[in-house]
Amino acid sequence: MEKLDENGLNKASRILLLVGILFVAINLRPALSSIGPLIDMIRLDLGLSETLLGLLTTLPLIAFGVVSTITPLFTKRFGIGNTLLGAMTLLTVGILVRSLEGVFPLYLGTVLLGIAIAFGNVLIPALIKRNFPHKAGIVTSLYSGIMSLGAAVAAGLSFPLANEFNLGWRGSLSIWAVFAVLAFIIWIPNVKRINRTPPRRSFAAAMKKLSGSILVWRLALYMGFQSMAFYVILAWLPEILIDRGFDPTYAGWMLSLSQATGIVGAILIPVWAGSRKDQRLVIVLLILIEIIAFIGLMIPGLGLVELWVGLIGMVLGGTFGLALLLIVLRSKDAETAAELSGIVQSIGYLIAATGPFIAGLIYDLTEVWNYVLALLIVVSFIKLFMGVGVGKDRKV
Repeated sequence: MEKLDENGLNKASRILLLVGILFVAINLRPALSSIGPLIDMIRLDLGLSETLLGLLTTLPLIAFGVVSTITPLFTKRFGIGNTLLGAMTLLTVGILVRSLEGVFPLYLGTVLLGIAIAFGNVLIPALIKRNFPHKAGIVTSLYSGIMSLGAAVAAGLSFPLANEFNLGWRGSLSIWAVFAVLAFIIWIPNVKRINRTPPRRSFAAAMKKLSGSILVWRLALYMGFQSMAFYVILAWLPEILIDRGFDPTYAGWMLSLSQATGIVGAILIPVWAGSRKDQRLVIVLLILIEIIAFIGLMIPGLGLVELWVGLIGMVLGGTFGLALLLIVLRSKDAETAAELSGIVQSIGYLIAATGPFIAGLIYDLTEVWNYVLALLIVVSFIKLFMGVGVGKDRKV
């Protein structure tokens, strides 16, 4: 008789659950990373300012922040499996609404897809803790790596789809709904594989206890400032390069390069960090590389744009995977992981939401992108301080 794990699943069922997780994961970034290379086309079509265009990246992050906190309410009522199924449905709707004519559908669809992605962001770390606790580093690497892959493909293809394939920016953005529908179909059988377990404590009790922990706040700030840097680069890297005289196609591929090297970081860093009891050395090395790369990008005379962009992407991808791993490692069980993931990502993404908007505002006021890069260096130092506090082996 085949051996079952503590959740009543055999090996084949665990593999199919992992496949389902990865198909959900690949949908958690394309709707966001596809916007950056198309910003110029959207501006010309709709006449929006840099600050309003920055909202296209900021609004999903605000949705992340608001929805992440209340996600455990949905899982306690409907279960993780059904909540994720609903998220894929909402993501499909959001992507399609965003592609309709007019400014209002653009922003409404953006909010809807942000809400959908927030559920996935919070719940997958909880699933990893619940079903793959002894392989957390490897599974987190696969999960964060496939997220980065989705971001890279979307960033690289969005402008060619709009321009060379004559889909326009709306058609280019709508194409990613296909992947959301595919994830919905593949996830359906997994709903019955995830047992509904009664919650051990109320949502209010969990939030009260977690919000009083210094470790939780350090982890939330670490993830928040990591995500702020990631989304500023995601939103504005093409514009930074276009402003320096590079053509839009090259700028789009540089964004894709940053996401591609992010795949490498997202795969390697969690495995490395997961093999260690203490993650502080990993955190410090990543921050040092990040600061060097931002300084390099600030000095056009140095050239080597591909090197600096590649390093930034690798570090941001690796740091994101590391932040997710830290949520898993610092949790005692799956219920705590879902609650911790919710509060950490809520605080984190509300911080991150300010990034693209502030960056757009800084450029509107100064017309100098180096001030934005200088802001990201300051953010790196804050991450260093917070990261050292969460790298030590202990539980929330």
